[in-house]
Amino acid sequence: MEHIAQIEQQIADWITMHLTIVILIGVGLVLTVVSRGVQLRLFPEMVRTVLGSRKGADGGISSFQAFAISLAARVGIGNVFGVAAALMFGGPGAIFWMWVVALVGMATAFFEATLAQIFKVKHSDGSFRGGPAYYIKRGMKNRVLANVFAVITVVTCGIVITSVQSNAIAGTLTSAFGEAAKQPLPGAGGFSAAQLTVAGLIFVFSAMVIFGGIRTVARVTEWMAPIMATIYVIMVAIVCLMSITQFGTVLGQIFTSAFSMDATVGGLGGGIIAAMINGTKRGLFSNEAGQGTAPNAAATATVSHPVRQGLIQSLGVFIDTIVVCTATAFVILIAGEKVWGGADVNPSNLTTLAVANELGAWTIVPMAILIFVLAYSSIIAAYVYSDTNMSFVFGDARWATWTVRVVCVASATIGALLTLDVVWNAVDIAMAVMTITNLVALVFLARWVLGALRDYEAQRRDGVAEPVFVGEKNPLLPGDVPGSVWKRPKQKKK
Repeated sequence: MEHIAQIEQQIADWITMHLTIVILIGVGLVLTVVSRGVQLRLFPEMVRTVLGSRKGADGGISSFQAFAISLAARVGIGNVFGVAAALMFGGPGAIFWMWVVALVGMATAFFEATLAQIFKVKHSDGSFRGGPAYYIKRGMKNRVLANVFAVITVVTCGIVITSVQSNAIAGTLTSAFGEAAKQPLPGAGGFSAAQLTVAGLIFVFSAMVIFGGIRTVARVTEWMAPIMATIYVIMVAIVCLMSITQFGTVLGQIFTSAFSMDATVGGLGGGIIAAMINGTKRGLFSNEAGQGTAPNAAATATVSHPVRQGLIQSLGVFIDTIVVCTATAFVILIAGEKVWGGADVNPSNLTTLAVANELGAWTIVPMAILIFVLAYSSIIAAYVYSDTNMSFVFGDARWATWTVRVVCVASATIGALLTLDVVWNAVDIAMAVMTITNLVALVFLARWVLGALRDYEAQRRDGVAEPVFVGEKNPLLPGDVPGSVWKRPKQKKK
């Protein structure tokens, strides 16, 4: 297993350094320029849109529910373990590169979510389906590339990402069971009572929601994701406020380490190359901007205009990385070497130990429960992404629907028993392939988003509170949107 993990890491690092960083940041900058900084110009509009996004679903999935599904996937292990891993392997400077990925990623997220809405289709159950596979096929007219992306997404989300999340749960909870529970059980294949207990819990809770389908996931994540994210932010905010005098020192560590050739600046090790690689990898895993997963959730929303969901998803990247990930990083850096320099410290327990260092040992159990819920919400969100792409490849076949559900539950259960390094490196490679494919599509289809954005802004300038999108005979678009979702409403005869 260790040899496999090393090979995976070498492949993941090469792809990240030579392809992902260049393409991800490059495309993000291009989209920022052509949209005239949409993520900055329309930030107040993003907040306004989110506040009014719970209404107008007409019995479907609301804009807020779709936002909550993607937020559930974003605000999870990437914010806890991902940040810890970025700091341990890339040094404090990795956080700077996470910020860069997020700021340009807000534009990328806007474009991919808006495209998902423009090219979405109506599903047999009355809900909507969409995402990169759909806009590659319907916008770029490339069925082969669309199928390739869909298959990659099914595997990545249904098997790899679900395994990562449950692996993180196992790492956290088993440490809270005590040493006796960690000992391998006779005849249990080397697994401990703690591991098997966690795997059983994940199986039960995942099956309860995933077997209910996408609508059930939407109802659960609508309240679970925001509440859990808020609790976590409050907890780390308390730690930050208690040590507010150290903010200047921490910021100095981050900026100095981000551009230093010294691998030991900041105390955690790293150097500029390690900071860039780990900051980009963990930033992408956390906020998913450009990866092509969040658009699958964005497409499910019932909205009056595609740009509305684009704005909401862009704000999700800001919340995830600029707010939550930064708070986590500050907590860890404030804790100092007495915490992250320990022999038994690893990404799965570093954040918990840092919080406990400031607030007391009593926080270990609440943190374990919180991480369980955050990772669990990400598991069921990953199921949505996998199901959407499975239906793209195989249509409404009942066997395909249930295959995805069974595989997602099974991989989440098995993931609790796997080696951490193998799982993390596998997800890095899978996400890099998805990201590059999706970003190519965004460049080709950017004019559709720019047309929709001009349409939205024109209506807002005319005083329209809730702009309505029409996808046919719209002079601001490159052509008519295929399908019937955005057709002009028929006029009633008098």
